[in-house]
This record gives sequence, structure tokens and C-alpha cells, in this order.
Amino acid sequence: MTTGSTPRAPRASTAPLAHLAAELDELKAAHLYRPLRVMSTANRTRVTVDGRDVISLASNNYLGLNTHPRLVEAAEAANRAFGVGSGAVRTISGTMTIHEELEAALAAFKHVEAALVFQSGFTCNTGVIPVVAGEPDLIVSDQLNHASIIDGMRLSKAPRVIYRHKDVEHLRELLATARREGRPDGEPYRSILVVTDGVFSMDGDIAPLPGIVEAAEAFDAAVFVDDAHASGVLGRNGRGTVDHFDLHGRIAIQVGTLSKAIGVLGGYVAGPLVLRDMLIQRGRPFLFSTSHPPAVAAACLAAIRVLEEEPELIERLWSNTRRFKDGLRSLGFDTGVSETPITPVMVGDSATAIRFAARLLEEGVWATSVVYPTVPLDGARLRTIVTAAHSDDELDACLEAFGRVGRELGLVAG
Repeated sequence: MTTGSTPRAPRASTAPLAHLAAELDELKAAHLYRPLRVMSTANRTRVTVDGRDVISLASNNYLGLNTHPRLVEAAEAANRAFGVGSGAVRTISGTMTIHEELEAALAAFKHVEAALVFQSGFTCNTGVIPVVAGEPDLIVSDQLNHASIIDGMRLSKAPRVIYRHKDVEHLRELLATARREGRPDGEPYRSILVVTDGVFSMDGDIAPLPGIVEAAEAFDAAVFVDDAHASGVLGRNGRGTVDHFDLHGRIAIQVGTLSKAIGVLGGYVAGPLVLRDMLIQRGRPFLFSTSHPPAVAAACLAAIRVLEEEPELIERLWSNTRRFKDGLRSLGFDTGVSETPITPVMVGDSATAIRFAARLLEEGVWATSVVYPTVPLDGARLRTIVTAAHSDDELDACLEAFGRVGRELGLVAG
């Protein structure tokens, strides 16, 4: 040390990122650590995990479209015609005819003026919300909205308030206060954006959109619906919650996904042309991410045609959903407030939920445990998703496994 210099404080640790190891140990001790499960083979309903052939209830592949021949053929043809990658962002040289065709098809499917595709549903929300809501505006958000909505609001400079989950009266109170009192500087809000999931991903319940829209209209607010888990599931031909409730023309912004029921990858925003035009200019994930490979866009386009031409897939999805829900309830399991193919099996304790999932895997069923911070500490559960591709025999086998393990763990009566 040089004479007269100020001594430096000793480092807490000489290992880089040592604090992360400590935090991981804490997660493991609290039964909140979740290792990745790796599939070595897979199809629509059966996968090989950790060397076991199991029935999957852990996929968002609602309609089994990931292996649909029309999607596979469309992807192969696009690879041959365009190559495997686009080579640039959309605003430079990454916009191909297949991207434009997909967006036109999505707009027609959703009965809106225009649509724009993003790299994922998550980037839709983080890209759209900061563009449509800024410092002069207010965002009013459901308490249980998806993490991507929360992150989109954080990236926005707009202030935000939260209404109790699906509580339309509370929403009305917040909107009335916002219009009456305005911003902290006394000026009125330029605009108010009410944001909600269409279907909530952890509980499988549906947003009360008619009440939300009526409240928003009463106070001159716009409504933003994230329909990730409703796309391909609710509404005519899977058009989503807006169609389910016949609210066309009354929802300003709809976000959907291409990676769940559609069976491929990506997300999209649907609404007025002015929204698409502004997002092309200012939507950061759109501006700074390479566009989808042509095969992805082609497969998504084929999926929309399948939705329009093969409605029996959605009918089968709902038939399977009713069969499985009824079976779980008859065994004595609590499936919460689910109204959709997302069916939680409520457990409460994180350690028990993780043990439940591990035992089911040993019994040939893959059902994901969901613990804090994804859900509250006392809200641990197994989240199951039934698809149109499951056979009756597969669903019955899953129910038998749930019954055996549930009795073993004392979750249901013997």
C-alpha cells in the first residue's frame, strides 16, 4: 500500500457473483428452486423426460397444432423458398411477403384494421404498453395480470393503479377518481388505459370483459386485452375473449400469442391501423429484433387457416377439458376458479406441490408444480392443461395417477 493512501474496505467475497449462489441455496431450502426438465423425444401428448415416457399435461399446445401436417408442410415450403432466416430486423430488410400475409390474415381473423407480429407475446406487452401510455396518461391494471404486462408497465413512464382481481366496481371507483382528480399537477389525464388478461394463466378464469368495457366507456378509457390463453380457445374459431363476449369494435388493443394454441412461435398486436403504424416507428422489441424465420410465419399462417376450417379441434379441446375437470373434482381435488382448459390442482404448500409433481412424473404424468413467486406463498399448485390431442385413454390414465398420488400424499380421501 502506498504511504498515505486510504485503506480499501475488504471485499465480501473474492468469487464473482457469489451472492447468486447464496440466493440459489435459499431457494432450494425454501423448496422454491425449479430445475429445467429436458425432453429427449416429444409429440403432441407424450414426451420422454428423464428417461421416462410420460403423458404431458404441461404444454400450452392446446390444439396439438405443433405437429399438424398443414403447418409442417407450410414451414418446409417456406424454408425452401426463403431460407431458414430473414437476416435483418423488419425496418431494414427483414420484412418478407410472408410476414405481411400473416399480419393481414391476423387482422381479418380478429376483425380489426391491422395487426403487427412481434417475436413473442412477452415482447408484445413490453413493446406496446410503453408506446401507447406515457407520462400524461394513466394505466389501470388487474391485480393478477401476467408478468409481461407488469414489465411493460414498468417500462412505460405512465403512472399506474391496480384494481382488485376481476372487481369491476373497484375498477369503476379508480376510473371515477382518476377522471375527477386528474394528475398530481392538476391537469387531466391525456388518456386512461385499462389493461387485463383475457384468460388468467395461473387460475384459468376469464376476465369479466363486458363489465370492464362498460366501465371504461363510462369514463372515456381504452381497453387493452392480452388474449394469450384465449387465442385458439375461446370465441368463434378461437378468435378470443373479444369474440367470446361479442365486443368487436369496443376493445382498443388486443394482444395474442402464436406460441400456444397456434402451435408455433411469436405474438401479435391487433387494433387500429394507427397503432400498427406507431409501433413500427417506436416499438423497441420490433425495431431491434430480427424478424421471424419465414418458416415460422408460414406455419402461423397455416394455423389460422386450420382454425377457420377445422372447428372440430376446438370442440375436442372443450370436450377433453370437461372430462378431465369432472374427473379431478370427483376424486376430491380443488380446481379453484378455472373456467378454461387451464386447470390448477390447488395444494397450498410449495414442498408438497413439488413432491406431488415429482411423484406424478414417476407414475407417468407430467404436470408442472407452480410455486412462489409465480403464485402466492400459500397458493402452490399443479397447473394442468388439457389439449385437443389427448385421447380418452390418456386422460383416464392421468386421472388414475392423480388419484393414486393424491391419496398417498393425503391430498384426497383414500
